[in-house]
Amino acid sequence: YAFHSSSWLVAGKADPATPGRVHYHPDSPAKGAQWMKQIVSFDKLKLTNNLLDDNGHIILNSMHRYQPRFHVVYVDPRKDSEKYAEENFKTFVFEETRFTAVTAYQNHRITQLKIASNPFAKGFRDCDPEDW
Repeated sequence: YAFHSSSWLVAGKADPATPGRVHYHPDSPAKGAQWMKQIVSFDKLKLTNNLLDDNGHIILNSMHRYQPRFHVVYVDPRKDSEKYAEENFKTFVFEETRFTAVTAYQNHRITQLKIASNPFAKGFRDCDPEDW
C-alpha cells in the first residue's frame, strides 16, 4: 500500500508473507468470569519488522494492511483437551482494528504522538525533534 491524496492505495505486488505468529495473552488460560472482571489489555504485545526476530514479537511488513483476530478457545477440563483445541474455538474480528503498518511518519505531529505514547522511546523524548 501507499498513502496518496489522504487515502491508502494498492501499490504493487505484495511482499512474501511474514512468519505467522500467535500472541497468547499473559492472563491465559482463564475462565470467562475472570475475563469479564476487567478490561482485556494487549499492552504487552510487541510488533516488529525484523524478520529474524527470535523474541516472539509479531512480525509485520511496513506498508502492508493487517486485520487483528481475537480467538477464544474452549479448554475442556479433561486431560486430553489440548488435542481438540483446534476444533473448540471462536474467532472474532473487529473491522475497526484494521491498520496499515508503517515505519516512518510523514506528519511531524503523528511522530511526536507516537514518541509520547511509546514507553520504549525515552531516547527520542530526551533529544531535539530536529535530530529525527
